[in-house]
Amino acid sequence: MSETLTVTIESADDIPVLLASMSHLGLAELVDEHFRRHGNWQGLSPGGVLTGWLAYVLSEGDHRLNQVQGWAADRLHVLQTTLDAKVRALDFSDDRLASGLNMLSDDNEWAAFERALNQRTVRVYDLTAKCVRLDSTSASGHWEVTEDGLFQFGHSKDHRPDLPQVKVMLATLDPLGMPLVTQVIFGDKADDPLYIPAIDEVRASLNRHGLLYVGDCKMMALATRAHLASESDYYLGPMVLIQVPQATIETYLQPVWEGQQALTPISRDNLTKKSAKIAEGFERLEQLTATLGDRTVTWTERRLIVRSLQHTAAAEAALYKRLAHAEAAIAALNTPKQSKTPFADVATLQKAAEALLKQHNVVGLLTLTYTETVQKRHVRKYGDRPAETRTETTVQVSVQRNATAIQSVERSLGWRVYATNQPAVDLSFEQAVLVYRDEFLFERGFGRIKGRSLSLAPMYLADEGRATALIRWLTVGLRVLTLLDGVVPTVPMKAQTVERLKNNA
Repeated sequence: MSETLTVTIESADDIPVLLASMSHLGLAELVDEHFRRHGNWQGLSPGGVLTGWLAYVLSEGDHRLNQVQGWAADRLHVLQTTLDAKVRALDFSDDRLASGLNMLSDDNEWAAFERALNQRTVRVYDLTAKCVRLDSTSASGHWEVTEDGLFQFGHSKDHRPDLPQVKVMLATLDPLGMPLVTQVIFGDKADDPLYIPAIDEVRASLNRHGLLYVGDCKMMALATRAHLASESDYYLGPMVLIQVPQATIETYLQPVWEGQQALTPISRDNLTKKSAKIAEGFERLEQLTATLGDRTVTWTERRLIVRSLQHTAAAEAALYKRLAHAEAAIAALNTPKQSKTPFADVATLQKAAEALLKQHNVVGLLTLTYTETVQKRHVRKYGDRPAETRTETTVQVSVQRNATAIQSVERSLGWRVYATNQPAVDLSFEQAVLVYRDEFLFERGFGRIKGRSLSLAPMYLADEGRATALIRWLTVGLRVLTLLDGVVPTVPMKAQTVERLKNNA
């Protein structure tokens, strides 16, 4: 008696690890708990559908809805083993995924879900919340722009001002760079007002104060700093010249130039794991007062005046490059060129030379000297033209570097002012600078959202609600990736799941 054996071979890839991590987060259960499904929904639950789709996105780097059903059909046994025994390929049809996006587009339900997910993540992975980073990015696409629509023209961080865009404000938890809050905003909105709503949502999600919020100069608006200080939270970020004018910075630096202010060195390990000096600086205290609604907030701010050695070296190289280019361009004014009339007087030459100083941004750093020479030249007789003696005036310009002015500019290069209200006992001068320099943790997350890992752009959705939901769900995918990066050894896979995988192998 013969028996026919049918062997099915499927590629498991990274799907079991991804789904195990999502299961550890309780992602499917939280979706089913916080989002209302349609009354006619049948088959795999919305949480199961969305987590399965997210596994596809993370594995394939593709968020297109119409590609998932075929992918699921080729991996049905893997999905049934790791996700749910009742999984069908039809559960991942584009219509079903679109319905899932419709659920995720509800603002109130999303806020409740995100808070619950944050609390569960911090508890399950025993994460200590101390530092939160905030920043925004934009995603451009070929969308139709309407008057009150989500997609608008604005300042493009993708360098595509010709395309409408949508903005995404993200708050992440250090040191993983794990997203805590995702807010999708109209593409033409300025960044400054986006920080306070994101901060409030972080507070509601983590239910605590005393966190350090790190952001760029747009977060350092006085209203945002006051909002943080008023609730016993802390901030850290760079100041711009509007907030701390150049004259104020020079006042801070005067004791340094006079040898009365010592500089604190800042070091960190380089590529060879050896400690190397990267910056130096000092700090000053400022008393600030701001009005929030009907109350006045007063707090002490630490101003960190820091000089980056690398930035200083680059700025000095750029300065001397500008000086050399300006000198060469001014010297060329003395050389007559074909089809170009020589300068006939000092006033005309001076106007041309000073224009070059402005063009190369070296006004005051080069000293120009003008000479005027009068010569008599004998012209011999030619044909009917009689011989004559002509008087010709030649003007020349010479250039010399102003060493005193250049030295004054050099000593001001590379300095930048940062501000924080966290006491030095909790955040030293050196720690503050190093914390801000870890901004790459945040940028890596944006790179994943917009790059190969999550492939936000290009987006193939025209509906604004579904586009908002997709961005939100992709940041959940970023959360999974950051947790796998940081705590993958502690992500358990259910014993029965492991056993089923072995049996199916």
